[in-house]
Amino acid sequence: MNNLLEQFPMPARLSDMAAELDTIKHDSVRFETNADALQTMFSCIDLTTLNTTDSASSVKAFVERVNSFETDYPDFRNVGGICVHSVFAPVLASTLKAANVNKAVVSAGFPSSQTYTDIKCEESKKAVEFGANEVDIVISVGEFLDGNYEFVGEEIAAVKKAIGNARLKVILETGALETPENIWNASILAMSAGADFIKTSTGKGITGATPEAALVMCNAIKAYSEATGRKVGFKPAGGVSGVSEAAIYYNIVRTVLGDEWLVSSLFRIGASRLANTLLSAMVSLAKKENATVKYF
Repeated sequence: MNNLLEQFPMPARLSDMAAELDTIKHDSVRFETNADALQTMFSCIDLTTLNTTDSASSVKAFVERVNSFETDYPDFRNVGGICVHSVFAPVLASTLKAANVNKAVVSAGFPSSQTYTDIKCEESKKAVEFGANEVDIVISVGEFLDGNYEFVGEEIAAVKKAIGNARLKVILETGALETPENIWNASILAMSAGADFIKTSTGKGITGATPEAALVMCNAIKAYSEATGRKVGFKPAGGVSGVSEAAIYYNIVRTVLGDEWLVSSLFRIGASRLANTLLSAMVSLAKKENATVKYF
């Protein structure tokens, strides 16, 4: 595993990225009122409900709003996916009728990832058998911080094998990793172990997405893609609720990885509040008047 990390050294400039981020943030402002950019951000949302109070009926009602979206807003593209607890995979699969919306679950002992590897695999496999086509898992953060990279990588690979052709989104919990070097190494490790997406955060208690983590992760994706030819997606999640925040992540992806990554198969935003905020901005631009939409 050390040989792997030696093959992908973190660029020195990412140790002091403030000036680079300032430029990206300044440039991001223009996308806050750009109809095409707003539509792309909206269509890359993983609409999420991960509450203790979720039930089969509440999840069904949540999904039905997505089903109705195409009728209520025919000029806009729908969200990229719906993300729920793994136990609700059957509800999600049986209720979702909207085209091109992915069925995602959080799994493998989410959000702490503190359970047995075989249980992580079985939970993830079962969710896919019940209809999920995307599985979001968290790395074993404590083991990573202890330097047990082999274990972390083997565990990710085991879950990937268990879910077959379903897309695996690996959460690094960047707020706990703290340093750019840790975030970089975790990104490389996860991608090499089979991650189809790397994701910042769970949004459950620890610091969520940050532009700093996003810049490191997107640069890691670029390095890995150039070396292997395999494109891996990026997903900021945790605390992304405003148009200006979403525009920053959009612009980081655009700047580092290019416009080809600005599609839902390679870019997602994990959010529950952001959908209404973006939709309000989209409707306001279309109608040329201020609108506040509370659809989801």
